[in-house]
Amino acid sequence: MASVMWRGLVFSVAVVLAVGGCTTGGGESRVGQSPPVVETTAGSGAPGPVPSASERRRRVVPRVPAGVWAGYMVFDRAAGKVTVRRDAHQTVRSASVVKILIALDYLESRREVPAGDLALLRGMLRSSDDRAATVLWTRGGRRAIVARMVKRLRLVDTAPPPADRPGYWGYTAISAHDVVKVYRYLLERARPEVRDVVLGELRKATRCGTDGFDQYFGIPRAVRRPWAVKQGWSGFGTVPAEPCGQAGANGLRYRPAAAPDLGLGRPVLHTTGTVGEDDRHIVVVLTLHPAGSSFRAASGRLTALTRQVLQAGGI
Repeated sequence: MASVMWRGLVFSVAVVLAVGGCTTGGGESRVGQSPPVVETTAGSGAPGPVPSASERRRRVVPRVPAGVWAGYMVFDRAAGKVTVRRDAHQTVRSASVVKILIALDYLESRREVPAGDLALLRGMLRSSDDRAATVLWTRGGRRAIVARMVKRLRLVDTAPPPADRPGYWGYTAISAHDVVKVYRYLLERARPEVRDVVLGELRKATRCGTDGFDQYFGIPRAVRRPWAVKQGWSGFGTVPAEPCGQAGANGLRYRPAAAPDLGLGRPVLHTTGTVGEDDRHIVVVLTLHPAGSSFRAASGRLTALTRQVLQAGGI
């Protein structure tokens, strides 16, 4: 089998979503949510200077739709700080967002990539191909992949799928805080060739996932390019009610699992990635929706929330 050497390797990288199209079961709910934390300029009550446009944007307080749980965070790399966050350490199942960790674990363990594996990585990241993710997940040791990445990236909330569901990569527990750390690792610490592969594919995320779901919700709809995104969705069935394109069922069937909190029984929809020139902002919005929500309704809610989070984060 032909191999592609790392050095001089140039190819695009894109991303896609979720335990794309994986279904879920069980039932968990959130009771209450922490108020958002938005970086603002404190006032004394006395007349002061007129706030700038960016200051006014940061004063926007995102409104999470009724019945929806959301954990989000925006990190401004130029300023070196978090500009808005809410329930950033609360865990939820990753759906396809874990595909970034699968790719990182694979790429950092070798200096050359066989052409066949390159195709798997491209499909998994760019079009959220579940079959490709399952192949690389199994080959990498399944739960061991997450354990290695937790240690290497110093993640604090991320955990492998339950021991009795080792093949269900979409049951990896993640938080907005840890997903921001993953993107920071890619941008600041990963080898250039690794960064170029992963973010390159995420910049070229296709409109349609391989399972037929439309990946352009959240960040891609809320803000203009440049962006790089890895989306995630689960709990909407294996075939979309409104197909984005040709799709093949991924064959994965998920069942309820134990702790950590994965939000089982409720559909998840996540949008994660970088926004702006030089990947200035890292944006992560993770959501759980009421049981029975349609993909269209959930994606509309998430996109509206993402616009507000972007404003609150100063974007």
